[in-house]
Amino acid sequence: MFKIPRLTFAVLVGTLALPLVGSTSALAVTTPQCIVSLSPSATETLYAIGAGHQVQAVDKDANFPTAGLPTQRVDALNPSVEAIIGICKKTASHPSTKPDLVVISYDANSIKAKLAAVGVRVVEMDAPTTTAGALSQIVRLGELTGHGTSAGRLARSLDQSMKSLVRSIPAHPGKVLTAYYELDTTYYSLTSRTFVGTLLKSLGVVNIADAKGTSADAGYPQLSGEYVVSANPKLIFLADSVCCKASAASLAKRPGFSKVAAVMDGEVITLNDDVASRWGPRLVLLLHEMAFAVKGSLHNAKLWR
Repeated sequence: MFKIPRLTFAVLVGTLALPLVGSTSALAVTTPQCIVSLSPSATETLYAIGAGHQVQAVDKDANFPTAGLPTQRVDALNPSVEAIIGICKKTASHPSTKPDLVVISYDANSIKAKLAAVGVRVVEMDAPTTTAGALSQIVRLGELTGHGTSAGRLARSLDQSMKSLVRSIPAHPGKVLTAYYELDTTYYSLTSRTFVGTLLKSLGVVNIADAKGTSADAGYPQLSGEYVVSANPKLIFLADSVCCKASAASLAKRPGFSKVAAVMDGEVITLNDDVASRWGPRLVLLLHEMAFAVKGSLHNAKLWR
């Protein structure tokens, strides 16, 4: 595994989308009273569908919603069985400290099998590669937690909003909008094989990382500054503005970047790292920011002079 920052690693760890479940009967289980969420995306979804009161612990990177998260934290990249099975509060209706459900997005330390061995149910929800995969996870979390109706409503609303944003992009014959999407300042990027990459593609963007992707990088190639400069993208997304303090100003100071079209013509877009790396209820916010940037670039006369 190549060396990358923690937040970038959280995006890379999974590549499989879960199928959309058609009915709650396929997952008929007792409604969990104590949930441990080791996935920031799942945590956001659980609170959005009304299951927040069932969540008693989350991973260290969870930070949304900004209020109401449990104080108990688990390192999702280095979890221990001992820590997890002692998390829950004992009550008359829940006499065990073991959680009823643990949601993960990465099977660190083989935690899934270890928890299953002591009778704890674990559901793994890897990073999806399609919008349908992301929405199916929202639906499934609703079915698992007793909030199927609200989860289905949320998934339908997100789907409609995203389709509307895609339709809002004007036709642009003759304009090839090339873009660079930065995950960190060592030039890790993503291709159209990834979830965020599919969003870019749906907006009519030509991703410069596609030409450098290989089967070994799982859709997340490490580019070079020289390559990005030579590709001369007309639009740049910085998804490392929080972790790495990347900005249009700092980008312009890198060797050769002051002559890149996106930098010269004001088309460098900073994204919130968390919103850009999670596939929960805020994914519409990410697509909205992308669509707004794409439309702005298409109407920027300086880019097409």
